Amino acid sequence: MKEVGSFEQWLDIMTMEPQLLLFVKTDHCSVCDGLYPQVAELEDDYSFPFYKVNVAQVPEMAGQLSLFTAPVILLFHQEKETARFARFVPMEELKHRMAELVEWGKGDA
Repeated sequence: MKEVGSFEQWLDIMTMEPQLLLFVKTDHCSVCDGLYPQVAELEDDYSFPFYKVNVAQVPEMAGQLSLFTAPVILLFHQEKETARFARFVPMEELKHRMAELVEWGKGDA
């Protein structure tokens, strides 16, 4: 997973990537630490890139994306948020929404 280091970098990523997953974590978050490896393990199975950000280090991301808890997983298609999962993420539902994203990407080609 690629690291987002600033809000400006995030804006650049959004314009360059037609689809992506963003994993949002924070410091001292045991739920984040437990969920991260499960999500990272999926990265090789999907054609779009995975990014992560620690909102304790990039607090502007939390405000700009209306993030009030962590972890949060956001899926984006054409710069629009298509799905949001917060705290306890049902992995099967996440995989289903990620498969939808892949299908939408095929329609863009």
